Amino acid sequence: MNYSYDPDGPTRDGNGRWSDALDRAHDIFPQLCEWRRRFHTRPELSFKEYETAAYIIQVLESIPGMTVTRNVGGTQGVIGHVGNFGGKHIALRADMDALAIEEPFHHEFCSATPGIMHACGHDGHMAILLGAAQLIAEDVMQNHIHAEVSFIFQPAEETADDTQRTGAPYLVDAGALNGVDAVLALHMDPTTPVGLVRMHDGVCMANVDNFRARIEGKGGHAGYPNLALDPLWLLLPVLEAIHGIRSRRLSPLDQAAVSVCKIQGGTTNNVIPSFVDLEGTLRSYTDDSRDLIIKELQRSLEVAETLGGWFELQVQRGEPAVVNNAGLNRILRQAVLEVTRMEPLWTGPFGMGGEDFGFMSQRIPGSLFFLGCAASPDKMTSLHAPDFFLDERALPLGVAVWLEAVKRMVQTDAGQ
Repeated sequence: MNYSYDPDGPTRDGNGRWSDALDRAHDIFPQLCEWRRRFHTRPELSFKEYETAAYIIQVLESIPGMTVTRNVGGTQGVIGHVGNFGGKHIALRADMDALAIEEPFHHEFCSATPGIMHACGHDGHMAILLGAAQLIAEDVMQNHIHAEVSFIFQPAEETADDTQRTGAPYLVDAGALNGVDAVLALHMDPTTPVGLVRMHDGVCMANVDNFRARIEGKGGHAGYPNLALDPLWLLLPVLEAIHGIRSRRLSPLDQAAVSVCKIQGGTTNNVIPSFVDLEGTLRSYTDDSRDLIIKELQRSLEVAETLGGWFELQVQRGEPAVVNNAGLNRILRQAVLEVTRMEPLWTGPFGMGGEDFGFMSQRIPGSLFFLGCAASPDKMTSLHAPDFFLDERALPLGVAVWLEAVKRMVQTDAGQ
C-alpha cells in the first residue's frame, strides 16, 4: 500500500506548499494508516471495546506529557489530557465502536471478526484523534499551545445498553466535560470526496426517539373473523394515522421523519392473533417537534380503541439533536481554509441521522463537521453499509484541521 499523500491534491497553496499543520500531519501519515488499520481489523461492538480501549491507552501513555484516565463513567471510555495552564480547556472527541455488519472485502486489513465491521468510520475517527493528540502534545510541551486539551475516546455511539443509554451520557455524567470550554468532533463522510469538508451552523443532526407499541384485539378462528377482533385489521387505520403525522400534523417547514420499521403478529395461517407488535423511530430537529410527534403517535394508536381494541406504547427518548455553535464554526472554517485551501461546503443540516455527540453539544459549546473520505465523486458509498469505504488520504486532513483549530481557539474566545 502506498502511503504517499497525493502531491497534486487541493491542499497545496499557490506556491505548492502545504499548511504547517498539514505538513506535520503528513509526516505521520504512515502511523495514522497503521492505527486505522489496526482498529479496522479488530472491530468491537458498543460497550465491548475492551481491546480497542487497551490499545488507545497504550498509545496515549507513550506520548510525552500525556496523562490518561481509563474506564470513564464505568465504560471503556478513555480520556487523554495535556496542559495545565489555567486558561482555556478544549476537548476533542472520537467514537470507538463498530457495527454488526459482515465485511465483504478481502483486502490486507479487513475485519478479522466475523459479522462485525467498522462501517461508520470510527476507526478513522480514532486514528485522527491519536494523531491530533500526538501533535498537540508536542506543541504543549514546547510551549507553542498554552491551554488544556482533552482527547475523549467515547464508547458506544451506535447502540444503547439495557438502560437505553449510549456512551456519551455516561461520560458527561462522569464529568468528562467539567471545566471544558468547547468540544469538537468530526465524522467521516463517504458521500463527499477527500479534500472537502461539510459544515453547518445550528442543528445539524436529529433528535432520535424509538418506540414500541402493541395493539390488542381478540384472537380466534380465521374462518370465523366475526367472532374475533382482528388486531391486524385494527392496525390498518393506525398505520394510516402514523404515516400522516409528518405530512398533516407538523408544519411543512419542520424537518422530521416518522418511520414504522417492524411489524410482527400471528403464528400461523388459520388463527387470528390476539395482538400485533410494531416498532419504529422518530426523528426531529426541535424540542417542540419532538414533543408533538410523540403526542401524535399516542393519538394515532388511540384509533384502535375507537374500533374496540386496546394498545400499549413505549417511547424511548434517545440522543438529542446535535447543535453546532456558530462561534466555533467560524474558527473551524478558518482552520479548514488554512488546511484544505478550500471553502467548506455549507450544504445545510447533515440529515435525520442521530449522533450522541448531541449530549455533549447540549452541555457546552460544541461543533461537529463532516470530513470527506470518498476516493472520487464516482466512488461514493454510504455509512452503515457493507461497501463503506474510507480513503485514508482523509486522515492527515482531519488531524491538521483539529491541530489548526485548537491553535486558533486558544487565541479566540471559544464559543463566543
